[in-house]
Amino acid sequence: MDVNSLTGSIIGAAIEVHKALGPGLLEGVYEECLCHELASRDIGFSRQYNLPIRYKDIYLECGHRIDILVENRIVLELKAVEKLTLLHEAQLLSYLKSGSWDIGFLINFNVPVLKQGIKRKVLNLHQH
Repeated sequence: MDVNSLTGSIIGAAIEVHKALGPGLLEGVYEECLCHELASRDIGFSRQYNLPIRYKDIYLECGHRIDILVENRIVLELKAVEKLTLLHEAQLLSYLKSGSWDIGFLINFNVPVLKQGIKRKVLNLHQH
């Protein structure tokens, strides 16, 4: 699946979850339901993906976990907060850089309309 179709399917799955549940639940509930929705669409993913941190010339297991890594190329960081902050964006950017991925989404389910809670980040690490 090309990246645009994949990102469209991810957003569609997230919207489906939000339409069914609405705002106000814990992040883990949305994660569980989004994983179910991705699986029902035959989209491969890893949940709670362990991301070691490179420090000097070694990799350390520091407990960093990506909520969902889709098709080993798109990072999903899920939130259920009043408002997305710069710290949330920095967290996503850190994950993208550490894993050498180009595309990530911050998805905040605690909004009236999910479109208001989706932020896409593109790093263009692999352009030539």
